[in-house]
Amino acid sequence: MEPILEISHLSITFTQYERGIHKRELPVIKDLSLQIEPGQIVAAVGASGSGKSLLAHSILGILPYNSRMSGTLKYDGRPLTQERAEALRGREIMLIPQGVTYLDPLMKIGPQIRKGKRDAGIRERCRAALKRYGLKEEIEEQYPFEISGGMARRVLIASAVTESPRLIIADEPTPGLDKKAAGKILGHFRELAEEGAGILFITHDLELALTIADRVAVFYAGETIEEADASDFKDVEKLRHPFTKALWYAMPEHGFHPIPGSQPYPGTMAKGCPFARQCRKCTILCREADQISLKPYRGGLVRCLYPGKEEAK
Repeated sequence: MEPILEISHLSITFTQYERGIHKRELPVIKDLSLQIEPGQIVAAVGASGSGKSLLAHSILGILPYNSRMSGTLKYDGRPLTQERAEALRGREIMLIPQGVTYLDPLMKIGPQIRKGKRDAGIRERCRAALKRYGLKEEIEEQYPFEISGGMARRVLIASAVTESPRLIIADEPTPGLDKKAAGKILGHFRELAEEGAGILFITHDLELALTIADRVAVFYAGETIEEADASDFKDVEKLRHPFTKALWYAMPEHGFHPIPGSQPYPGTMAKGCPFARQCRKCTILCREADQISLKPYRGGLVRCLYPGKEEAK
């Protein structure tokens, strides 16, 4: 089956100016790879600053003007150029953003979901989408400030699925929601995947990701450090990268054992593994390697020189 989305060796840098005309390039994503097949939910998991939202913006073609991107993005087997991303955005590729502020406060909800269209077909699809997510027709005549935050999130999902998209990017769609409400939204994502859509679920919450994802891509400091089946997280010994194992041990049901330190700030790592300062099995080679590639290992992908090595004492 050909992937809906295939990302290979994506890198993004920002141009910044310091002390007047002094210019520097700030790398924020480095050699990031990912693919999503029809009917599949892939969770991109990582802390703030790991590059998750920038990944979404690169797919949508909405990166800032001072950014520079390299690597390959393919949609349906063809290059996802800036022009093609603009043509597909809002039609076949939809974003469910993390903030309800994406709703226009000065426009009624109905016209926002219909994106200004007025034909009978779009009106019918709009009402069907609202009903699907437990929203009454009357909400079409309301403004965003007149509804609750939970209802606003369902409006965003309804807006995304009205056009029957093939790829849905859900960027932290459940912040502030209790576990039950978040579970309902994730259940909607599973329904969409069963209808054939590919879904990229961006989150910092590994526990939440594992309730819905088929595969999990773990990001650290702008890199894909591991990609694994969600079922691998049932047994820590099946995980490959030490950071992924640290995430597993930090989950409440596994003892909540966080590791000290934090991921490096973009541009501070000239070479070596970015996790080296937090890794107890780090060697000199880990710190000095010019490049560590993402490679197949035990049924998944990992960016580590010693994925099977015991931790150094």
